[in-house]
Amino acid sequence: MMNKLVAILIVVVFLGFITLCSVQAQTNTVTSTSSTVSGTTTVDRTPSTASAPGVVVNNQDVCSTASSLAIQSQILGIAGGTTVRDLNCERLKLSRQLFRFGMKVGAVAMLCQDSRVFSAMEMAGTPCPYMGKIGIDAAKAWLENPEKRPDYNKWLKENEIKEEEGFNNDEAAFGIFSVFLLLLLL
Repeated sequence: MMNKLVAILIVVVFLGFITLCSVQAQTNTVTSTSSTVSGTTTVDRTPSTASAPGVVVNNQDVCSTASSLAIQSQILGIAGGTTVRDLNCERLKLSRQLFRFGMKVGAVAMLCQDSRVFSAMEMAGTPCPYMGKIGIDAAKAWLENPEKRPDYNKWLKENEIKEEEGFNNDEAAFGIFSVFLLLLLL
């Protein structure tokens, strides 16, 4: 839904920009002169403008940002505004609150939903908690259930490369059988 809204806004901005480039505010001056009367008439034909709405986020402790946009052509003006959620900010706030409640493992587990934190914890030798397990038990559980890792796609690519580099069982068996036959023929 949000992607469609953004795409529509981009198209409207582009069409408005093209219109603004080709049409500019014009001021026409008509001068008439006669032998007895001379005068000047000025007509102002400036196009109206659309005003972007002010989207206000009053609370300082909110994980969202506001944005607004307005586009005006000679015929049509469109204005809109929205707020965008920051999921990483929400994760940090939830983790901080869990820690304040004394739930340290829960706070770490909340942060471990981010693949960067998960990888850093793994590199530090302190694996993220898994279903109430911590330490070595958690590391074993993550190895048994790699599809639940937040960095599963990256992990899968790294482990597929390692499997391709090694021999599979059929190649190893054929190699041993070949060496055995060569020894028998000598």
